[in-house]
Formats: sequence, structure tokens, C-alpha cells
Amino acid sequence: MGTEIEADGRALRFSRRERALAQMEAHDLDMLVLGRQANVRYISGAPQLWVVGTRPFGPICEFVRATGEIHLNSTWDEGIPEEIPHQNLYGFAWNPMTLVGILQSIKGADTVRRVGTDALTPTFAKLLPMAFPHADLVDAEQAMQAARRIKTPEEVQALRRALVVAEEGLAAGVAALRPGIAEKALAGAVLEAEAAGGVSTPATQDAAWVTSKEHPWRRSDGDGLVREGDLVAMSAGVLADGYVAEVARTLYVGDPTDAVRALYRRRDDLWDRLLQACRPGAPVSSLLDAYGQAGEPLPAMPVAHGLGLGFDPPVVSPNLRATMEAERLEEGMVLAVTAYVWEQGLGGVFTRDAVLITADGAEILSTAPAYGESVHG
Repeated sequence: MGTEIEADGRALRFSRRERALAQMEAHDLDMLVLGRQANVRYISGAPQLWVVGTRPFGPICEFVRATGEIHLNSTWDEGIPEEIPHQNLYGFAWNPMTLVGILQSIKGADTVRRVGTDALTPTFAKLLPMAFPHADLVDAEQAMQAARRIKTPEEVQALRRALVVAEEGLAAGVAALRPGIAEKALAGAVLEAEAAGGVSTPATQDAAWVTSKEHPWRRSDGDGLVREGDLVAMSAGVLADGYVAEVARTLYVGDPTDAVRALYRRRDDLWDRLLQACRPGAPVSSLLDAYGQAGEPLPAMPVAHGLGLGFDPPVVSPNLRATMEAERLEEGMVLAVTAYVWEQGLGGVFTRDAVLITADGAEILSTAPAYGESVHG
């Protein structure tokens, strides 16, 4: 049984291109020559198969600012938006000179002044000037990142749909959690539910683990089985219709002690401070500062990162503090925000939710319940 390949919705496609065109104008780019899959999807609105894994740069999608014309590397026309005509599609080519000829045939290729690419290999650094003889080749990644960091209303809806699938996976993992179950079995329950929800591409396969009682940034090094007294983290993430959605919760196995409840209260205090930091105009580093204000050490993982067609800017990490102090949060950003607290002898409590920056502050897009603190054996 085949699966129909569909283009992204018309409103979603055109809203993204409007942002891209605005950034092309701001960065004085006449044409984009894109190879990174997230950027290709952002402009074309066409899902592509057989592109998993690392691959060298190649001209996959071209976008002409003056005409709005899009050319796309594709061996079929199923799932191609109606505004990209069949004659603008071109197939794979082992000979790079074939691709140069295709680029030369694009209307305006011989007159454009500035062509932006999102990456270059030494080979195409030499070949692209043959296709665009009067153009300067410049880095377009800054323009694409600027476009993608602010989500259109249609993108927010796409993220909400992806989150529904991730939350179904999380709920399946929570339902399966009990003493004696293996971490791998819990991860399998999460991934199976995500696949049943129509998404066979998880954002991460490390979906469930027992947190370490001895080290703040490690998982338990035991036998992989859940026991009474464990704090079990579950992280569900999917890549649905190109958009990444993430949600995570931590549950205590057994009857929670006063010490466990105190750890969750620390998490609640930290989470409130993180949400308060999610306001337009605030420095991105305020998300790092929230940990210090709560009296919690910064975690080894990023405190937050942008969500969208993959991971979008910013990446909020203590290793990038100078960059974070210079950047500002903006209305329309969607962040995966992480609260993480740890206590010797107990383990860690890990929470992650998708948060939209609005004019009034933070709006939590995730709808997954807290599930309480514990699972009784």
C-alpha cells in the first residue's frame, strides 16, 4: 500500500516565502541556491525522500527574488506544489557539469549580482561562478536563519499538529512505566505510538532512561531496568511534516517522599522563572540567568533551542553566553525550553515543553499533562 506524498499547505508555503523574500531584500540577495534540507523545504514546500543522513552540498532548490520562480531537484512530481511547474524540476546528476547547465538555464542567471548559498563544497565553489558569471557568491545562511527564527501563524499550527503526535508517544510511555520494565521497552512504547500517529521519524530515539543518583548529567549505569525509587525521564520527539516537536516529563516510581516532592518544587520554581524570561525584547541569556536565580546549576545540555523545520536559532547554551547576551528574544519565536534539577541520591527531574514567545509573554504550546509525580508499583 503506497502513501500519498502531499505538499505543505498553500498558506504555509506562501507565508514562509514572504519571510524569505523580505530577508533576501534585507541581505541584498537576488537568488538563493540551497542545499540544506530544512531550507529547501522552507522555500519549496515539497517533502523530499531519500535525503536522510549527511551529504555534501548540492544545488537542490533555487529561488529567484525578482520573479518568485522556484527550481527544484526532484525525480517525480508527486507532492510538488502547483506553483512549481514540471519544467522547473530536474533530476539527480552524477556529473556536476550537468547541474551547472541546469542553473545556467534559469531565467536571469546571467544577470544576477548576488547569489546566496547555505553551504559550499570546494567543487561547487569553483562551478557556481560558471552558472552565474556576473554574481558574487555570498553566505545566505544568515538570511535563512533570520527568516526561520520567527514562525508564521501557519507554522505555529504545523508545530501544534506535530506536538500532538509527540504527546501521544509520551502518554504511551507513561502508561507502560512500572517497576521491572526495561528502559528499551519504554522507548519502544513511545516510538510505537509515534509511528501509529503517522510519524515514523523520531526526533530522538533516546526516549526513556533512569536518571543517575550519583552524577547530575548522566543516566543511570545500572542494568537498564526500572526500580522502585527511580526517577525516570521520558522524552518524546517527532519530525512531522518537516517540523520538529519535543516534549519531556519525569516520573518517580513509587510513593514520593518529602525529598522527592521538594525536588519537584525546585523544578516548578525553575520552570516559572524560565517562562518569565520568555518575553519579547529580553536578552536570550535571561534563560540562562533563570537557572542562577533559582539557585540551580546550568545543565550540560542547551537550556532552550528553536523549533521549526529542524532546530532553528537560537541555541541557548552556557557555552555561548556572549552570543546569548547579544541576541534578543522576539515575538513569534518557538523554543523547546528545558528545566532540569538534580539531587544526590535521588536523581534528576527533566521537563521540556514547546513555548511560543507572544507579545504578552510565554504561551506553552505543549498540552501534555504533568502526570503527577509518581507511578505506583
